Amino acid sequence: VAARVPRDARRAFWAWAFHETPWHSHKRGAERDAAQLLKDAIAQGGAPKTPRQGQIALVGAGPGARDLLTLRAVERLQEADVIFYDRLVDPSVLELARRDAERVFVGKVVGATAWPQDRINALIVAEAQKGRRVVRLKSGDPAIFGRASEESEAARAAGIPIELVPGVTAVSGAASALGRSLTIRGETDTLILTTGQCRDGDAAPDWQHHARPGTALAFYMSVGHAGDITAALLANGMPSDLPVTIAVKVTQHGQRFVETTVGTLPATLAREQVTGCAVIMVSWPKSVPAVAQAPLRLTA
Repeated sequence: VAARVPRDARRAFWAWAFHETPWHSHKRGAERDAAQLLKDAIAQGGAPKTPRQGQIALVGAGPGARDLLTLRAVERLQEADVIFYDRLVDPSVLELARRDAERVFVGKVVGATAWPQDRINALIVAEAQKGRRVVRLKSGDPAIFGRASEESEAARAAGIPIELVPGVTAVSGAASALGRSLTIRGETDTLILTTGQCRDGDAAPDWQHHARPGTALAFYMSVGHAGDITAALLANGMPSDLPVTIAVKVTQHGQRFVETTVGTLPATLAREQVTGCAVIMVSWPKSVPAVAQAPLRLTA
């Protein structure tokens, strides 16, 4: 730098190197790209005068409590120009963002179409194309039932750099709040995360296939499908009296845990008026044998 960059251009060079594209490329793991940018700028005698390149970060906000965010997630919030956040993101998480960052609610509710996924994809790409640092803030971990792949594909198709920042997923937050391990050596050596909410027109996940001794299961977005899930588990020989934990509003205000059994899961959900944000957790230890299989009857 001393040999190739004029003295009066060095301050601008270092500001660009440590606050603009090279620094952000390095932080998202593209070290070679960052190094090449620096080499090219030194060879040209200073920082480029081209407009700042926009970028997108898909950031996991965790299950609710803001002190469960990663340091990287907080960094991205404090660097953002605009933040697009989900319905389940706790308001206290947004307090960690840069004061001047624009905040845009893009929450979706089952059955509503105000913010279809294609519209969100187009919006975050359009903002990044303006040279802005975009944060797409999602509850939990964006790579677990968070539709991160669709937003990543839209960004890459437009040539926008994109980064995935992991977050604490809901079942991990539930296990922490309960003081309970998700797996137990010698009893449950397989952990499966599955969902009840599929793409319109798709068949339900093969819940029956997953039900076997030695397996711990976590069902996301499944409250409305509890009857079908129960039928599938029982059809594969899972004992009806096996304990189930319903984790509601994990690490959020109003958090609660409801204990029930596989056979009484739908009735318990109705009695406790659990209708939305909940994870259904069931573990089938190896020491608990299967029972005679019942025929599988899914509701219409």
